[in-house]
Amino acid sequence: MGRWIIYTFWCTFVLSGAIMVLKADLVYKNVHTNSNLWGDRIVMSLKYVKAKKEDADMLIEIYNASFYDDYIKYGECPAYGKTRESMEASIEKFPKLIIHYDDNPVGVISVENKGKGEYYLGCLCVIPKYQSKGLGTQAVKYMLDYYKGWNKITLITPMDKEQNINFYTKKCGFTIDGTDMDGNVKVAHFIMER
Repeated sequence: MGRWIIYTFWCTFVLSGAIMVLKADLVYKNVHTNSNLWGDRIVMSLKYVKAKKEDADMLIEIYNASFYDDYIKYGECPAYGKTRESMEASIEKFPKLIIHYDDNPVGVISVENKGKGEYYLGCLCVIPKYQSKGLGTQAVKYMLDYYKGWNKITLITPMDKEQNINFYTKKCGFTIDGTDMDGNVKVAHFIMER
């Protein structure tokens, strides 16, 4: 389901006093571009692979790395410290796509189909080392394209996590639809409708 992008560029260089022009085509699959603060184009090779039960241990590692700070901050985090059995059950109940960046598994997006075009984004996580590279934004765009029949998407995140609030509202287009307590953590409910 990846798309192919072909970049053509011309390169001019001098060899033994003669000017040479070289044309080259670069082909990327599942390529996304981003820009950094200086306007440089950054090319990322992303792919999304449906998780299987055999991936449980890898998913636990990704979740634990991604949610460790939340576990320390709140003293609890539903995504942190899962057992192999609970992760396998979660894979069955909530389909997960493993986010691969340059062929390395670095994140997960998990979406539950609630029926009638409504989806719940249960988890979007990226290992801290790979955050702030646009991978989460691209994962949300991929999700919106993957679930073509969506009418409404909801999710929750801790209210005091300003980075998450800004990510979902400013970069992804969600709006806050209320707050609630989840255990000892105040959470924001997000919604996106079309």
